[in-house]
Amino acid sequence: MNMRAMLESKILVCDGAMGTMLHAAGNSLDQALPALNLSNPALVRTIHDSYISAGVDVIQTNTFGASRLRLAEHGFGDRVEDINRAGARIARQAVPPGSGVLVAGSVAPAVTVQQRRRVAPQQRIDALREQIEALAGAGIDLILLETFGYLDEFIEAIQVATATAGIPVIAQATFGTDALTLSGHTPREVAAAVAGLPVAALGTNCTLGPQRSLAVVQELREHTGLPLTVQPNAGLPRRVAPARFEYDIDSEYFARYVRQLLEAGARMVGGCCGTTPAQLAAAVQVASDYRQQHRPRPAHTAGQAPAAAPPAARPQPATMLVQPGRPLVVAELSPPPTGDIGHVLDVAQQLSEAGVDLISATAARTSRAQVSVLDLALHLHQQVGIETMASVTTWDRTIMALQADLLGAHALGLRRIICETGTPPLLGDYPHVDGIWDVDSIGLIELLASLNRGADHSGLQLAAKTDFEIGARINPGSRDPDRAAGRALSKIAAGAHFLLTHPVYELAGLEQLLDRIGGQVPVLAAVRPLTSFEEAEYLAHEVPDVTIPPDTLTALQRAGADAPRAGLDLAAALATRIKDLASGLVITPSADPVASTTMLMACWR
Repeated sequence: MNMRAMLESKILVCDGAMGTMLHAAGNSLDQALPALNLSNPALVRTIHDSYISAGVDVIQTNTFGASRLRLAEHGFGDRVEDINRAGARIARQAVPPGSGVLVAGSVAPAVTVQQRRRVAPQQRIDALREQIEALAGAGIDLILLETFGYLDEFIEAIQVATATAGIPVIAQATFGTDALTLSGHTPREVAAAVAGLPVAALGTNCTLGPQRSLAVVQELREHTGLPLTVQPNAGLPRRVAPARFEYDIDSEYFARYVRQLLEAGARMVGGCCGTTPAQLAAAVQVASDYRQQHRPRPAHTAGQAPAAAPPAARPQPATMLVQPGRPLVVAELSPPPTGDIGHVLDVAQQLSEAGVDLISATAARTSRAQVSVLDLALHLHQQVGIETMASVTTWDRTIMALQADLLGAHALGLRRIICETGTPPLLGDYPHVDGIWDVDSIGLIELLASLNRGADHSGLQLAAKTDFEIGARINPGSRDPDRAAGRALSKIAAGAHFLLTHPVYELAGLEQLLDRIGGQVPVLAAVRPLTSFEEAEYLAHEVPDVTIPPDTLTALQRAGADAPRAGLDLAAALATRIKDLASGLVITPSADPVASTTMLMACWR
């Protein structure tokens, strides 16, 4: 089968999520999901059947992560051939005779991100070869390499698959929100590295939702003549329990971006984490309409590179953040990924001179190295002389490590902490599967309250009490307002002195949440100017618990190139209306932080 020629002459729709569909059926993401090919083949078959009923052209075997090195972590290292052959057999049996549906053998990196540090390249290569030989020997139609975040592993896998399988190979890398792979490579660099290798198609999958995946496809199109494939996630996951995740993206939004992905040059579209048969059915309809409207044509090659209530008597800090009659203004700043904070210091200095009362240091959502927010907050206070606070997240931190960092920051003069549960940055594979939470934000609040009483997390007395001002995040945009209000009240009961909202884009949710809180503690409302229709649409559809009003989306879409100004005007109008509701305004500056902050501050004061 000449897969490249097929993709150049027609559009294919691949299936959607397997792992998160199995997760939705009650299976933990931290188990060996491919082993279900042996223990629960009927469930795997049901998922294949549902995608085939949706009308897809390609289904993927339940073999993501079915290499010896990954399976050994769960005690299945000696079942590689059995698991992969069973995965191929289940998929093949699901294909109706004469339907033309292709079976793709799903192959992930041979190691997880954590294993990579301790496994030699040759071990990875051997593990990949073993898995691919098992799949190819079981009668699949093609190999689908997916979710490769490191370029060296990506090239290794392509070389092994093309030399071993004797069947077509589609290679998909995964990119972060910064449009870089985990190894820091751009789509252009990935395309250049693959140029000349005998793959049938090049593409991207996982980590990103439809909108950000579109940007990656557009850049790949500029630098390769290979057919392109794309399988985006269903937006970002919402953590609903310690090891449970849900996605909210709707089929209409997903299908709209499928159309744009096809127009950008994608020849095979599908879904990754969180996508369902309903969304793929919508994608099938879009692809069908597109086929009817466009004659198949070869891929473009011009200009390319080579191929509860609070306690009655809660300890109060010495200096309260919010004082009666004082309209507080806070600006949020994040540490730069380079570690060079010179620019941040300059911006903080200008914001201080413009009249900002306080800087809030907040971590950027990225897998790149960045300066600790505690260190940044301390440095800004010492170098600029402005009051600061820091957002502290609890993911992947033991309570003892959190306690040590907080006591150290207190000794150096940092007093204000915003407590957040947080989530790890997306690293491909399944979402947040490696995240560990010793405590959540409420546990962190309780820890700080205990330190203020002079006791550590175990109840042992400290030499002196701390005087932290304890803050916590609340979310007026939550789609479950009862849960959001309950969490807010629990944070107050745990010892929070003030609350700070996630960015507010409409007033109804904020008014409802403030009414439930009942003025027990000061609330600072965060406002973040939107810069484009695309950004607003991404937040509305791909990010959990963000509410963007339809009028806002319409205004930004109509504004076109003037969207940044329109977004700033919308934020200014919102800040003016929030003035009578909140005790302080938190501004996340736009591209021109001083100008945007000054404008919003004028509306507030």
